[in-house]
Amino acid sequence: MTTPALLPLSGRRLPPLNLGASAFPHHRATLRLSEKFILLLILSAFITLCFGAFFFLPDSSKHKRFDLGLEDVLIPHVDTSKGGKNLGGFLIHGQGHDEHRHREEEERLRNKIRADHEKALEEAKEKLKKSRDEIQAEIQTEKNKVVQELKKKDSKPLPPVPLPNLIGINSGEPTDPDIREKRNKIKEMMKHAWDNYRQYGWGHNELKPIARKGHSTNIFGNSQMGATIVDALDTLYIMGLHDEFREGQEWIDKNLDFSVNSEVSVFEVNIRFIGGLLAAYYLSGQEVFKIKAVQLAGKLLPAFNTPTGIPWAMVNLKSGVGRNWGWASAGSSILAEFGTLHMEFVHLSYLTGDPVYYNKVMHIRKLLQKMDRPNGLYPNYLNPRTGRWGQHHTSVGGLGDSFYEYLLKAWLMSDKMDTEARKMYDDAIEAIEKHLVRKSNGGLTFIGEWKNGHLERKMGHLTCFAGGMFALGADGSRDDKAGHYLQLGAEIAHTCHESYDRTTLKLGPEAFKFDGGVEAVAVRQNEKYYILRPEVIETYWYMWRFTHDPKYRQWGWEATQAIDKYCRVSGGFSGVKDVYSSSPTYDDVQQSFFLAETLKYLYLLFSNDDLLPLDNWVFNTEAHPLPVLHLANTTLSGNPAYR
Repeated sequence: MTTPALLPLSGRRLPPLNLGASAFPHHRATLRLSEKFILLLILSAFITLCFGAFFFLPDSSKHKRFDLGLEDVLIPHVDTSKGGKNLGGFLIHGQGHDEHRHREEEERLRNKIRADHEKALEEAKEKLKKSRDEIQAEIQTEKNKVVQELKKKDSKPLPPVPLPNLIGINSGEPTDPDIREKRNKIKEMMKHAWDNYRQYGWGHNELKPIARKGHSTNIFGNSQMGATIVDALDTLYIMGLHDEFREGQEWIDKNLDFSVNSEVSVFEVNIRFIGGLLAAYYLSGQEVFKIKAVQLAGKLLPAFNTPTGIPWAMVNLKSGVGRNWGWASAGSSILAEFGTLHMEFVHLSYLTGDPVYYNKVMHIRKLLQKMDRPNGLYPNYLNPRTGRWGQHHTSVGGLGDSFYEYLLKAWLMSDKMDTEARKMYDDAIEAIEKHLVRKSNGGLTFIGEWKNGHLERKMGHLTCFAGGMFALGADGSRDDKAGHYLQLGAEIAHTCHESYDRTTLKLGPEAFKFDGGVEAVAVRQNEKYYILRPEVIETYWYMWRFTHDPKYRQWGWEATQAIDKYCRVSGGFSGVKDVYSSSPTYDDVQQSFFLAETLKYLYLLFSNDDLLPLDNWVFNTEAHPLPVLHLANTTLSGNPAYR
């Protein structure tokens, strides 16, 4: 649930010239004539080139050896009794006979060239008789053949792996008619978001719902990878929107291609694509999702080719070349990015039997365990070349957040066997509570940010996930502090609700201060936007699951109504630029995480607990549910905690 704070529109953490037909009244006829003319020019040039080559063939009268791949022109020999001459140990056979044979070969070659020219000319004439559409259809057919061959080459069969015991996939129908009606409203919002993406942005990464066209950001590179499709699949499935799910599956099977020359965010592609594909596989059992997840994971592995094994932030899917964000503390990697791979990579090793993925993330953990941590806190930046921390900035919001989340969830996903991860989580949370958690003058508990020895009394929307994390990690806490951490989670949920309630639109700002008389309110204009983020609703859901306090459903419904009133447009849902304005302007982006997370958490909030029960499922930071693994009998035995 994180992206660098400097990239607020790039995910959870982080006009063309129009020359219409009127300008060219006869453009189709002109185009067809010009195409034929160009084809004839190309053909003429080709024939001229070939005849030129023909006339410049070597002359046998000047060259005694014209090698066309003919055998035995030079033969090692020492015997001079058969009419040959011994030259340096090689026998040159009777040269008169060879010259005659060469002339015959040259004549045969000339005849072949003439025949090839005539054949090519006839084929070109036939092509020119065809319409433009017929020619394009033939070209597309050939391209499809090549693509299918490449798919066959890449699709290595994966070993059969028994699926974990999957519980609560198709459950959750509430008996209370009011709750059922609210849940159905959220399902309708999902259908509105999906249908408009399907109509206006299909295959693009995201949707511009007002402009009604596709949208993408730098985290996905320059390619159309259908991020919204992959991100939304599991939400569609648990909502029972199976026709829409099959549409997405068909697009993924036919169009999702990772052999593109595109530089992508390793972190974002992992949590959205690999996480989304794995969740879709576990929910539906369709092999295509597992195969695509493994193909993509192989494209991410080159990012780990650094002196320390800490991966680059970005990698080119085709070349494997990696690099870091230019703004990130002298070329550092980011804690929330390289620390948010564990869940997906463990499942990849589980499904493939290949420990390479597991070993990559365990290497990161071992390196972090050896490093000194100022005040017990993990700085947000680590240099992958030197293995040293960058600037000492610690945050439970953007740049740091999901690292702590994945320590806890590694433990939960291992069926609570990975005690090493649990210890790292407990140590980190104790330091966070000591140095970052504070209470405002008005009694609001918040989590600040540590910057070079100073606590900044500001909290981001991204940080609001932590209320749910504290509640999720309460059971199993040290010193019997489960009640304490559940209460801390409730206090964070209350603070984040206040950040929503103190706005005009009842939607939360990107960041809010606790300075002087200002509490839970955004001060800067560039922190007043809401981009359909899920973190506050995520915490409401976890708190509901652990307490069943009805206020969490009430708060969730308030957010649902505000989103539907102020973010809904005819072409989908859009973020807004100022939650304190009664007439806000739209940012015209329907984020993929809105379908993956925000709507999923709302739907779960108004479902019974038997839908994706937390004893059996662990949600990745993009809200993609992955099953708890009993790892004793798998290949993942490198860590003693897993044995």
